[in-house]
Amino acid sequence: MTTSVRPPAVRSAGWFPVARAAEVGTTPLPVGAGGQAFVVVRLRPGGEVSAFPARCPHRLVPLSAGTVVDGRLRCRYHGWRFDAEGRCVAVPALGPDGVAPPRADLPVPWAVEERHGWVWLAPERTAVAVPPPPADEPRPEPAPPLPEPAGPVFGNLDPSLARAWHPVALSRELRPGGWSQVRLAGRTWALRRTEGGLVAEPPAFDVGERYGIVWLAPEAPAAKPLRVPELTDRRFVVAHLQPERAAGPAAPLLDTLLDETHADVPPSGDPPPVSPADGAVVDEPGGFTAVREPGPAESYRTTTVVRAPFQLRRRVEDPRTGAVSTLVVVLQPEDADSTRVYGCLFLSAGPGRPLPAPADVARAVAAQQAALRADVDLQAHLRSPGLPLLPRDELHLAPDRLGVALRRALAGFARRT
Repeated sequence: MTTSVRPPAVRSAGWFPVARAAEVGTTPLPVGAGGQAFVVVRLRPGGEVSAFPARCPHRLVPLSAGTVVDGRLRCRYHGWRFDAEGRCVAVPALGPDGVAPPRADLPVPWAVEERHGWVWLAPERTAVAVPPPPADEPRPEPAPPLPEPAGPVFGNLDPSLARAWHPVALSRELRPGGWSQVRLAGRTWALRRTEGGLVAEPPAFDVGERYGIVWLAPEAPAAKPLRVPELTDRRFVVAHLQPERAAGPAAPLLDTLLDETHADVPPSGDPPPVSPADGAVVDEPGGFTAVREPGPAESYRTTTVVRAPFQLRRRVEDPRTGAVSTLVVVLQPEDADSTRVYGCLFLSAGPGRPLPAPADVARAVAAQQAALRADVDLQAHLRSPGLPLLPRDELHLAPDRLGVALRRALAGFARRT
């Protein structure tokens, strides 16, 4: 079973000093008022102070990681922009003519005032129109923890993870006669490569190797591992990416890897719009498959396959040349706030063509490594305990169909196990 988090009680009546006025600039500042978490920011240099809830409604990303762009607060993750009243005025993934749904608007506090050298918030309507002069030096309350989803959250310590295959090391990291200590779902395992094969201590259901990665199943797996047809296809060369470590749980990272509309790079740029017809999803036992065909805005055929809990295969084909690039990413849930990331790249120049040259492989690996590192770095700003599984805890739009499918797959995986 997944865990459920109950929001804390709040006391929101009255005026609360949250920060010295001089401390508030155009960088969002996390503050607390009446037990609730907010951010305060000036949407223009020297302008009035605005206050917003602590998280974006879309993927619950902390708005303290946002930026001010053209007088709007811009969420770092997908570039959503909010005006001083909390109205969502831009959703880049919907295109310039897209209209944000009402739930995209932020429920801002009733009032924010800058008086007596301090910024004050009134989360709810209060009988006192303005904050009274303080009798003593105000003492702002510490910014409380970010509000958590009300429903179940799939994290790195979920009990269902015991019944799955997990990557735990690169094969080359475990030499003959050697051993390695790894973390998996909050437990420590010792791996040894003996003459008789791989051994795990404490004993596991099974341990083995596939495409240069050591895998461990603590208990009998509830689903088969991801299939990689490219592994036995002689038209492909294979190269491993350098493992990365993400400061957060695996499920939100996989959600980011699936997301084609997040806008972390460049910080002030916007992602391209995504057609609602793109990325139709077919649910399958243990996961799903999505195919995007070439179209006016897309030159390649992209097939995305996910197997729960944390296995991804993305195949990109050029129909003009037959060239194929397949990226396999698998995640090791180490601890509640730590995930190790393994990537494997399969490249083919197409039928009847020579294998890709080493220089071409090196460039492709470098590009994928940079993209993976950017997604890993983003996780440190999400500050998520896991992936919310209750649909109403987040705001989902048509371009989020792969993320919604991931939530269905993980919810089903947790139920089956």
